[in-house]
Amino acid sequence: MLILYRIYQILVMLPVLLAATVVTALITIIFSMAGAGRWAGYFFPHWWARLFCMMTLVRVTVKGRENIDPHTSYVFVANHQGAYDIFSIYGYLNHNFRWMMKRSLEKIPLVGYSCKISGHIMVDNSSPSATKRTMEKAERQLQGGMSLVVFPEGARSWDGKMRRFKRGAYMLAVEFGLPVVPITIDGSFDIMPRFKKLPVWGHITLTIHKPIEAIGGTHDLPSLMDSTYEAIHSSLPPKYQ
Repeated sequence: MLILYRIYQILVMLPVLLAATVVTALITIIFSMAGAGRWAGYFFPHWWARLFCMMTLVRVTVKGRENIDPHTSYVFVANHQGAYDIFSIYGYLNHNFRWMMKRSLEKIPLVGYSCKISGHIMVDNSSPSATKRTMEKAERQLQGGMSLVVFPEGARSWDGKMRRFKRGAYMLAVEFGLPVVPITIDGSFDIMPRFKKLPVWGHITLTIHKPIEAIGGTHDLPSLMDSTYEAIHSSLPPKYQ
């Protein structure tokens, strides 16, 4: 069965998804240049991500959608098990947002530019002035009712278990007074961990937890970080805890 699946991936899935990626990036760039980046930067990638999951035979289940309001801005924080974290959140969160991503991702041909021009936050911590510019861009995005999605671990897990969280997302939430919503991603490590080049079919579960208000100022950051970490950790199966 796996051999047939690999043949399907090479002959059908990969060519279709490569073409879809190029088309999605181009359309997003065109609409963004026309002034519709806030809509296009989510709408087209949303369906692109769903196509990725469907063609890979990956099923995504979402729990706790009732915990968020589609008209409210949030800072979503999620654990980072594998590459399909991106596709599952983009395709199935159903909430307009921008990623907070590493600046190095700008170098991805076409895709990096489409992310940049449509308003995703490219994090640059190379200097205090660069960090300030990153924060200013995030503030401009959030002013219009946009949300952010961040992987506070900073990189994909090597073993499916969570690593320590970084402070950046929480500092933004406190500064802008936005609720933080923990999201548990379970299943993507089994589909495509960071040390694999091709995915396998499977099932991913997104658990959207209740928002946690970012109050109390920066001195309360450790408490906020611990609360979201525990919420995410609580919905993982024992083998990843």
